[in-house]
Amino acid sequence: MKTEVTRLLNIKYPVIQGGMAWVAEYHLAAAVSSAGGLGLIGAGGASAAFVKEQIENCRKLTNQPFGVNIMLMNPEADEIARIIVDTGVKVVTTGAGSPEKYMKLWKEAGVKVIPVVASVAMAKRMQRYGADALVAEGTESGGHIGDHATMSLVPQIVDAVTIPVIAAGGVGDGRGLAAALMLGASGVQMGTRFLLAHETQIHASYKEMVAKAKDIDTQVTGRSTGHPVRSIRNPMTKEYLRMEREGASFEELEVLTLGSLRKAVLEGDTKGGSFLAGQIVGMVSKRQSCKEIIEEVVLEAVETINRAHASISGTN
Repeated sequence: MKTEVTRLLNIKYPVIQGGMAWVAEYHLAAAVSSAGGLGLIGAGGASAAFVKEQIENCRKLTNQPFGVNIMLMNPEADEIARIIVDTGVKVVTTGAGSPEKYMKLWKEAGVKVIPVVASVAMAKRMQRYGADALVAEGTESGGHIGDHATMSLVPQIVDAVTIPVIAAGGVGDGRGLAAALMLGASGVQMGTRFLLAHETQIHASYKEMVAKAKDIDTQVTGRSTGHPVRSIRNPMTKEYLRMEREGASFEELEVLTLGSLRKAVLEGDTKGGSFLAGQIVGMVSKRQSCKEIIEEVVLEAVETINRAHASISGTN
């Protein structure tokens, strides 16, 4: 399956793994890249030294292209930006801010820059500053989200820019990939689908929550603060929403969530952890390898497109 994205990134399949903080570490990134997609190491709020170590370990496990997702609010973002160049990483995705200040550094080093955007205005701005592609992320995603749904966001961004667009949010199988291609995207980014991958190094309790989740089991907290986050409902989200309704301040709410993602990923704290997941979590129940996931998604996408063509042309 060749698209603008596969050619740009020199990968076999147009499937990018989401750069999920604490989840997207080198084992997962290497497995996705070795399977023909693009694996990402999620820098999140980690130190520059940690990110460098992750890159070095990933390179030991795969000789295929992989990238780093950098959260631009990270206090060590400047150092991480330089490490990306110094270690020879050729793809970077960005979130939580604008990567404009790093564009010259990265472009001169031959790094492909792919910002995550949630609006047409930001998509146009990133293209003007030299982005090589964009991830158009809909509100169905897990973690920090915007307002627009993927179905409406992707075609509007595709129409607004001339660089390749990668659809994210609500994509968990081949039907999602097929739909994204029909909307004009050149690939998809998936996060939630990889939570049950054998290579994903998260606590067993996290995987169990994902496997048992139904379609209505994600909630969005933080709308009142301007920092909405989607995760699987649990006692922490219930308490957070109660405090929001009662007018708690941003600082009070921050205390509640301090370290909560780490509690979920590393400790499996089902009461106080933040179990980030997208709305497609109800579709995710199989324990598979990254290779099995990617090949299944691509095969299903091809079959879906062929069935649609046959139905429209009346050859069924």
